[in-house]
Amino acid sequence: MDFWPTVFVFVLATFIGLGVIRRVSRLLHTPLMSLTNAISAIAVVGSILVTGGDYPLRIRILGAIALFASMTNIVSGFLITDRMLKMFKAPDKPGEANR
Repeated sequence: MDFWPTVFVFVLATFIGLGVIRRVSRLLHTPLMSLTNAISAIAVVGSILVTGGDYPLRIRILGAIALFASMTNIVSGFLITDRMLKMFKAPDKPGEANR
């Protein structure tokens, strides 16, 4: 497989992805994060297979980097989603906790 066409597709996908994400309404941010968590979960499975497989060392290192990046994305997505959901939670009124 040629290197430069692969790099071109990666750069093109990056710019298209950034363009799509920038145009998303703030109200749709939480469902979008759930979708990206699902996609990252697929990437985690793939990177585990590559990292633990019988591949050359440089490919396994790239698999480990992909695993780290995907896990970071998943954890960050859950933290951001949790923080956004807390913003919509009604504040507790004093005295209601004892009931």
